[in-house]
Amino acid sequence: MESVEKVESSASSHRARPRAAPKKRRGGIANIVVMTLATGLVATMALPAYAFAPGSQDVSFKATESTEMSKTQAQAVEVDAQAATVSVAREGFTATTPEELAAAASAAAAAVAAETRRVEVAAQMTTYAASYSGPSVADFLANPTYPNFDLASVFNVASQYQGTPYVYGGATPAGFDCSGFIMYVYAQFGISLPHSSVGQAAAGTKISIEDAVPGDLVIMDGHDGFYAGNGNILHAPYTGQSVRIQPIWTSDYYIVRIGI
Repeated sequence: MESVEKVESSASSHRARPRAAPKKRRGGIANIVVMTLATGLVATMALPAYAFAPGSQDVSFKATESTEMSKTQAQAVEVDAQAATVSVAREGFTATTPEELAAAASAAAAAVAAETRRVEVAAQMTTYAASYSGPSVADFLANPTYPNFDLASVFNVASQYQGTPYVYGGATPAGFDCSGFIMYVYAQFGISLPHSSVGQAAAGTKISIEDAVPGDLVIMDGHDGFYAGNGNILHAPYTGQSVRIQPIWTSDYYIVRIGI
């Protein structure tokens, strides 16, 4: 009986003690919710600004050339052995040098000067042709004024034309150039000479300077005249000057005699 009473007493004591309320398991769920919201917030903040721009929903992201190149592995390029023998030639285009520019400018200036000279000569010849109506070289050759030829007489006739103006291409007393002067004088003696210093030199015989007498020809490079004795020359010098006697100014000359 005593055992039964103890059992009942223990059972009564257990029934009388209030039951503890079960613990709520809300902490774990709350943590999951917080983590989810935090992750979404971080993801939202990490989006670029244009993700929220109007019409930006279709933006696509592509790899750039630089990123593709950074992913590319090292490559090997095979070069034909013949490439080592190929010579490299300079292009045919070159820049104009200052010297070439100066030469071109000089050539242009020379061309202008030549044209100016041509115009001047043409004007002189027009005036020259209109200012003389006497006998020409051809007239003298057909009917010489002095049929008897000697050098002294040649020089005396030539001396009469001192003061005649120089005219390029001239061969009359209206104007002489150097060879035109000699041609005109010798024509009066019936001797035909070309209108050229080179041709006149070839028409005579070269003699020593010591044997020269007035009436012989003094031949220079591109110029000639009558020997006037004592180292002088009687000639038509150049534009702006007149027929005159003056000392020979150079040693680069020789003497030619006509008629022998």
